[in-house]
Amino acid sequence: MDQTPDRAQPAASTEPTAGTEVSDVNEPSRASRIGRRVGRIALGASLIFAGISHLTVSREAFQGQVPDWQPFDKDFVVVASGVVEIVLGSALIFSRKYRTTVGWVAAAFFVAIYPGNISQLVNQVDSLGLDTDLKRWIRMPFQPVLVIWALWSTGAWRAWRLWRAARRNGRRDLSA
Repeated sequence: MDQTPDRAQPAASTEPTAGTEVSDVNEPSRASRIGRRVGRIALGASLIFAGISHLTVSREAFQGQVPDWQPFDKDFVVVASGVVEIVLGSALIFSRKYRTTVGWVAAAFFVAIYPGNISQLVNQVDSLGLDTDLKRWIRMPFQPVLVIWALWSTGAWRAWRLWRAARRNGRRDLSA
């Protein structure tokens, strides 16, 4: 029985060779896929937990993070963001078909709620254990980490890079 693979894979190059597809050469390792899966599930579970907290035990505390300048009732904002967090968390865990889209939506959500963190810092609002300026400052870099986490764990950033590379090379479809 012949055990040779259908396509030869380059050993150290990331450039496709004749007979290989771009997606074959750029396929992440098994360890990377497992790491992304664990990261995605952890982020999804964290979002579900935070969303449930928005709707129950920490509802008033989350209202302290809603900026005064936004036009909606603070309780509405907390409830709506809690529902969005539960939906996004569930989609991160369970969605396969739209995984990269969910990654971009989650990243956009983290960007959209960042003004609440800034408002809490600027207005020196004590909420959710952030009762000193130092604690509020320490929290600030974590929101960009969540954006990166969402994009990495869903493969959204990787998919975008592959799409850009294909466009630069004049290809419309990565599997063509």
